[in-house]
Amino acid sequence: MVTRRQFTKSTVALAFLGLNSSILGCARKQGITPTPTTTGYGPLIPDPKGLLDLPEGFSYQVISALNDKMDDGLSVPDNADGMGCIALSSNRIALVRNHELSPKHLQNAASDIAAHRTKKAYDTFNQDVALPGGTTTLVYNLDTQQIEQQYYSLVGTIRNCAGGTTPWGTWLSCEETVRLADSEIDKDHGYIFEVPVDQPGLCDPIPLVDMGRFNHEAAAVDPRTGIIYLTEDRGDGLFYRFIPHQKGRLAQGGILQALVFKSLNKFDTRNWQQQNMPLSNWYEAEWVTLDNPQSPEDDLRIRGYDLGAAVFARGEGIHFGDNELYFCCTNGGGKQLGQIMRYQPSAYEGTDKEATSPGQIQLFLESSDKSLYDFGDNLTVTPQGHLLVCEDQYTSNPSNHLRGVSPQGAVYPFAKLRTTTELAGACFSPDGTTLFVNVYSPTKTLAITGDWQNYHSVG
Repeated sequence: MVTRRQFTKSTVALAFLGLNSSILGCARKQGITPTPTTTGYGPLIPDPKGLLDLPEGFSYQVISALNDKMDDGLSVPDNADGMGCIALSSNRIALVRNHELSPKHLQNAASDIAAHRTKKAYDTFNQDVALPGGTTTLVYNLDTQQIEQQYYSLVGTIRNCAGGTTPWGTWLSCEETVRLADSEIDKDHGYIFEVPVDQPGLCDPIPLVDMGRFNHEAAAVDPRTGIIYLTEDRGDGLFYRFIPHQKGRLAQGGILQALVFKSLNKFDTRNWQQQNMPLSNWYEAEWVTLDNPQSPEDDLRIRGYDLGAAVFARGEGIHFGDNELYFCCTNGGGKQLGQIMRYQPSAYEGTDKEATSPGQIQLFLESSDKSLYDFGDNLTVTPQGHLLVCEDQYTSNPSNHLRGVSPQGAVYPFAKLRTTTELAGACFSPDGTTLFVNVYSPTKTLAITGDWQNYHSVG
């Protein structure tokens, strides 16, 4: 059995595991390294309900859906995106779920929250109704497999895309927008908000301004240092870290920095025009401090690049493992089908000693074929130490999957969505028995159970 620790400590060996000959030939013609594959949990079984195909031995339950009435009297909103799982007790967990809603959704999606909950809203539309973006929290009992509570926990924000959990038991909800105050809204947006789970109801919406104002996607916390790593969903985005003045006290401020490839100024990791960043090569990293993180001109990434920061292709989902993290670059790579980066922080991250013992970064995966891996977004880690990546591509005939990625970098399909939307917010219960994932629209939150030990590494 491969454990989470073994995954995050494993050496990336991108061996070609039983590649389909047609895929291999096509990739060779393109001059792109073919994506290795493995059988994973076996073939997907068509879902008679027409929602989600899974391997034999796995099943799902819809635990929450659009317009379900919640305990606060309001309705489950649409556009369920990033989500985090936080332990409340040995058998109870809180799922904090983002809703990627904007002012344009007010008329159809959030009339009840707008009418009833303006008091604790971060911002309003026309000084009248709460902006619909925010989070809902679900309290779920793993023994009974039932929701015990469900309520709004943050409101008045815009396009809450992804985020991340913290070691101290909160959720960081990220706004993927850079909209400034205007004639319709009172406040600037593009911030991270911290959502607690220790009491039901709406939290105080405090923007963490020192963590930057940009197209935030996701966040991951190093539990050893409290440093938070941040992705930016832009084609010319940067990879950031936030060093808090005090670990776990984010509202007290800190320093925002961007990653620089040591000795490689303004390095382009996207591989769009040429293979600048080969698979599995390690590069030493440095960090450059960014001033004026609130960035009223939306130029944080531009200023960072001018200081030497590396460019990434739409940084999205991020997950911190055992002393290292992985993050998706949704349209990176020679075919612009997606990459996964792997970063190992220095043991002295954020201190003066880091200069002599820097962190390092690696291109862990780059897709060569859209049928194998296409536009990876949110991601998590299975109990066996594999990545599970939510695909997020919108075409005339989308085919979004949950893609597994083995410790050796081989991909396999774990689930296939049968509706015209995306999967998002994949996360595991602390005991590793249940995978939770959102169907984006119409909102559904699923609990998936099965034999997680039954992985087959056959190529």
